[in-house]
Amino acid sequence: MIRIVLFLFLVGVVALGAAVIADQTGDVTLSWSVWRIDTSLPMLVLALALIVLAAMLVWAIIRSFLRTPERLRRLRRERRQAKGRNAITQGLLAIGTGDHFAARRHADVAKRLAHQDPLAMLLHAQSAQLDGDREGAQRAFHAMAERKDTRLLGLRGLFVEAQRRDDPYTAVALAEEALKTAPAAAWASHAVLGFRCSKGDWDGALTILENNLAAGLIDPAPYKRQRGVLLTARALDLETSDRDRARTSVMEAVKLAPTLVPAATLAAKFLSESNQTRRAMQVVEAAWVAQPHPDLADAYAHVRLGDSALNRLGRVEKLAAKVPGHIEGGLAVARAAIDAGEFARAREALAPFTDAPTQRVAILMAELERAEHGDGGNARSWMLRAVRAALDPAWTADGYVSERWRPVSPVTGRLDAFQWLTPVAALPPEKAPVLEAEIANEPALPPPFEASPVTSLAPPVALQDNEPVPVPEAAPAAPPAPVTPAPATPATASVAANVPPPVFRPRRDIEKADASRIPAVIPIVRAPDDPGVADEVVHEEFDDPVRPEPAQAGGWKGFLSRLVS
Repeated sequence: MIRIVLFLFLVGVVALGAAVIADQTGDVTLSWSVWRIDTSLPMLVLALALIVLAAMLVWAIIRSFLRTPERLRRLRRERRQAKGRNAITQGLLAIGTGDHFAARRHADVAKRLAHQDPLAMLLHAQSAQLDGDREGAQRAFHAMAERKDTRLLGLRGLFVEAQRRDDPYTAVALAEEALKTAPAAAWASHAVLGFRCSKGDWDGALTILENNLAAGLIDPAPYKRQRGVLLTARALDLETSDRDRARTSVMEAVKLAPTLVPAATLAAKFLSESNQTRRAMQVVEAAWVAQPHPDLADAYAHVRLGDSALNRLGRVEKLAAKVPGHIEGGLAVARAAIDAGEFARAREALAPFTDAPTQRVAILMAELERAEHGDGGNARSWMLRAVRAALDPAWTADGYVSERWRPVSPVTGRLDAFQWLTPVAALPPEKAPVLEAEIANEPALPPPFEASPVTSLAPPVALQDNEPVPVPEAAPAAPPAPVTPAPATPATASVAANVPPPVFRPRRDIEKADASRIPAVIPIVRAPDDPGVADEVVHEEFDDPVRPEPAQAGGWKGFLSRLVS
């Protein structure tokens, strides 16, 4: 609208000027040598306007002829740039599709037509990487690193190549150089931070973390958590060499990350040594509510030095009540009850988890059977169940399982990657249904052996090739010696009446099912006539040097000999 108004205004001004000139009267005479021109003022103005227009037209024609070579050179250069851009586009598309032949061809065209273009240099380097030409890729990245506009990209490429050569020192040096150029480079900061942590340079790692916060690469909440992790790692390293600095570090870590299990455990230990029992219990309770852990339970039990086993049991029961029904609470109470000799309370704590026990539950039940009844048979049965039992939670990060907590994942170098969870739970979601199906198809485990008043066993029967066999029992390595059956008694009849009949399947079906599915962990199954592991070995598991009585040893052979006698 403004342009239209301006145009109309200019047209009006020109028309007004022309009308004023046309209204002027008088004559104009031009005399030059023998030439004489007599005309009016309007005609003179019109002639001057025509002469100016003609001069402008002639100058435009002359200038176009003079600028023709430069215009041709510019058009040629633009065509080359257009072809180079097209080659870069097609080359990047070829790299995306994995066609290294086409990528190399387009990279050569782009290098010839647009060798100064940063994208052409990037295409050349990536095509060399795709083609397996490491030296060519390094040359291209070196050339990019020498330019100011592509320096960071060149350093990034050289960093990747150094990682592929398994040269961590060169990679870290390149990352540090990149941080000098661009302090906000996330990849360089991550690499330097991981290197500092792997070398145990916790002060350097804390400095990098501070720089990340200043550069805006990390939010305040994750910064506090990661700083707490680094301070905890430093405190664990200095626990034996510099206890004062370790105590200062872990106390700051607890304030920044109160739910971090290693920080709470170490802080409770320091507080307990300084007789700050109440403060130590508060630290452990805050972490326990967020994530129950056996280290927290052990620290809580021994928070007051010199307490008796019964006092520790009462304290652990108080801690377990803060998260009712959690398996870690039950295991902690059972452990403290066994140490205190309160076997009934230990059984009560483990009762909710014995139907589907984990390995730690089965081991505690075996220890309980040995400590309470001296029953080696039941203890061995529970230890056998522990072999096939579900896994207990462990420190897991990126599929890597560690016996202890670590501040950084050894797989990806990610800070604060370890979590206390069951390793199976860390599998990808698409594999979970397959794993659940395999677990559901596993044969049922036999119940733990319990002494019964049965006084007779049926003699073994030789099975033909097509006859059904009992499913749960494995075929014996060698047929046992025939046993003379004893006369039946009322106790025998009552026990036999309560025993459910075995389930039978044809031998072909069993062999076909076993051939189609091989379990990931194949347990060692003993034959009925195998005496198994000696009882003193089971005692070694529980640090019990007491050997069993001769009447309790011998496994199945001892049981059969006692039965026959």
